[in-house]
Amino acid sequence: METLVQHGALARFGYALSDTTRTQILTTLRKAPGYPSELAEQIGVSRQIMSNHLACLRGCGLIVAVPEGRRSRYELADPRIGRALDDLVGLVLAVDPSCCPDADHQDCC
Repeated sequence: METLVQHGALARFGYALSDTTRTQILTTLRKAPGYPSELAEQIGVSRQIMSNHLACLRGCGLIVAVPEGRRSRYELADPRIGRALDDLVGLVLAVDPSCCPDADHQDCC
């Protein structure tokens, strides 16, 4: 039986994935924890934009900040999130491999 909590959790996950910068952050953190400045450089966004997206992902409960002195390291809140991302990508590409041919996925679906 589906509950409102389940619907909310799925909506929260969907919202997090609705932005390409946030998906890049999640897939990067799937591989290894990271620091905001390094993530911003890797992904090619400003530190302010990175900060806003990290706050969103924290608010969605998908990542956590681990304090390390004056810095914070970010990582997935649960390793199952990384596996869920892998499963979602595999599913989308299995259903329609031509769904998102462009690198930005802006015109996807």
